[in-house]
Amino acid sequence: MKNKYVSIIILSVVSLCFASSMNAQSDNDYLEISRDVLKIEKKAAITNVMNLSEAESQPFWNLYNEYQGKLYIVHNKRIEGIKDFAKNYENVSDEKANELYLNYMGYQSDLLKLKKGYYKKFKKILPAGKAVRFFQAENKIETLIDAQLAIDIPMIEIK
Repeated sequence: MKNKYVSIIILSVVSLCFASSMNAQSDNDYLEISRDVLKIEKKAAITNVMNLSEAESQPFWNLYNEYQGKLYIVHNKRIEGIKDFAKNYENVSDEKANELYLNYMGYQSDLLKLKKGYYKKFKKILPAGKAVRFFQAENKIETLIDAQLAIDIPMIEIK
């Protein structure tokens, strides 16, 4: 994956999650704009790594778009968790900490279930190697985003 795509993706996601100085409506508008930018840059990165044949291209992009739509819904759960943590950061009770973590685990479970289901679907339209390559690229992007979030999101304060 080219570094310029990776950098743009990371910057988009960091911006997406931490637009804290705006009001709620502006925050949501900014979030959606950032997600749109991320979507475009991510698609460019995926295009760059997939090397699809002409016969593979249309079925792949149709399934890719379907998958991204489902992924968007799953990622909403993560974004809501980050927003909830940010809103409660200075005063997190044990109960709230537990709730935040259980919600995070729910997000992880939903994400894994989605990936398992779509891996099977991608293998129906692509050779297994290309299906794996797609999920490798997805996982690299996700790992870069996770690394940046780990840097930017502070540890929970223990009272």
